[in-house]
Amino acid sequence: MPPVGHAGLVAEDVVIEWPVSRERIVGRQNFVAVNSEYPEGWSIRVLRIVVDGDEVVSEVEVPHVGLGVFRTASFWTVGDGVITNGREYWTSLGGDPAPEWRAAYVEPL
Repeated sequence: MPPVGHAGLVAEDVVIEWPVSRERIVGRQNFVAVNSEYPEGWSIRVLRIVVDGDEVVSEVEVPHVGLGVFRTASFWTVGDGVITNGREYWTSLGGDPAPEWRAAYVEPL
């Protein structure tokens, strides 16, 4: 039986790493489950997608009603029309406060 919905875009044996939280997700079923279990109240806004051969980089914003706004930079490898590997860097806006010493060189977003 083929995968339902967008799960068909992910290889059955996909490996996705989240270095910030030091987690690795192995397998389509686990990746779909992680995303299905995420608390309700979120949406995704695609900010940028860059494609170079079988490599795809995406930047998205994920606002969540109760948890705040997240930004994600994702690096995907695609083969035979499905994602085979990924590495995602999730952070919340303002989650990494700017140190005082940089104030003379930067401006706030």
